[in-house]
Amino acid sequence: MPQRPGAGPGRRPGGMGGGKPGPGRGAAKEPPTVIVRPLPAAAAVKRRHRGLLYSLAAVVLIPLFVTALYLGLVARNQYASTVGFTVRQEDGTSGATSLLGGLSQFVGTSGGSRDSDILYEFIQSQEIVSDISQRIDLVGLYSKNWPWDPVFALSPNASIEDLLRYWQRMVRISYDQSAGLIEVRVLAFSPEDAQKIASEVVRESQKMINDLNTTAREDTMRYALEDLDTSLSRLKTAREAMTQFRTRTQMVDPASDLAGRMGVLNNLQQQLAQSLIDRDLLRDQKGSPGDDPRLDQANRRIDVIRQQIVKERQSFTSATGEPNSLPENYPNLISEYERLNVDQQFAEETYRAALAAVDVARANAARQSRYLAAYVRPTLPETSEFPRSWVILGLMALFLTLAWAIAAMVFYSIRDRR
Repeated sequence: MPQRPGAGPGRRPGGMGGGKPGPGRGAAKEPPTVIVRPLPAAAAVKRRHRGLLYSLAAVVLIPLFVTALYLGLVARNQYASTVGFTVRQEDGTSGATSLLGGLSQFVGTSGGSRDSDILYEFIQSQEIVSDISQRIDLVGLYSKNWPWDPVFALSPNASIEDLLRYWQRMVRISYDQSAGLIEVRVLAFSPEDAQKIASEVVRESQKMINDLNTTAREDTMRYALEDLDTSLSRLKTAREAMTQFRTRTQMVDPASDLAGRMGVLNNLQQQLAQSLIDRDLLRDQKGSPGDDPRLDQANRRIDVIRQQIVKERQSFTSATGEPNSLPENYPNLISEYERLNVDQQFAEETYRAALAAVDVARANAARQSRYLAAYVRPTLPETSEFPRSWVILGLMALFLTLAWAIAAMVFYSIRDRR
């Protein structure tokens, strides 16, 4: 029987020879036992994890993908034309007007600023949309890509209200109230259309300023003529009252008449003084009899002069029935005359001022007090800047992710409470 190689008689497997080990030889050590545990099985995707992934795809990924395809393949490029202008007023004003204008600018209520406020509202109004639509087919320009681009294009059957909302979306206005500067950005689907619409915006704004000028001139002229008619009527009334006073009193000027009467009174007083002196001289003459006719004549003269002085003084304060007496006393006459004279002078000054205002209004009507100054003319764009796809996608991804995260947390918090 053949033997295995290396196996001789008397040998055992695993030993060097038969029998027990001799003295001095160590016993053989057995190898250590190694325990190998089985590997854990791969983690399986649970149902709730699949729900999160599906919801993420449905809420965030798929809408982003569809939006990116729409912006890249369907949405048509938009071009922006920019125009900037402001309202300027004529500098040829008087000193008082310039001072008032400076104060109004200091408090922020200048005329140019108010006109810019009007333009700011006008550019966003339905009136400018209707006026521009009469010269340019806005619906046709903005509905070229309909119905393939329903998001950014306008419907061909849009009403004026729909066109106004679309206009406010495509035309953006930047307004600096402190400086009165207005900058308008117009979007269109071609560079030429954008520039054309921006030019029409400038044209309509200039027309609005001209209408404001015309209205202001007409109002100023109308008010000036009304003031002139009022002042003329007041002047006629004052002069008629003065004429009636002079007819009633038969005096042109009571002050002059009073001065004349005072002269008469002073003359009478001088005559009285001289007559008293003459009488005293007659009395002092030696040998003059007591019944001297000259003395009687002097006394009668003195009495007559005194009576006349009393009458003249009474005529100053009260009316008498004599033909040359006044129907009223002098203080009342002078007071009435002064009142009538003041009214007449005031009416004359008012009439002169009204005439000057009419002349100024007519002069201002011949020139333009305010005008539109364009500091940036309508530009012709060369590169499409809108729609801004990356901005739209970024904002959309942000809000969709936030909405998805909030909805997921709310859903699982409610589920865990059950």
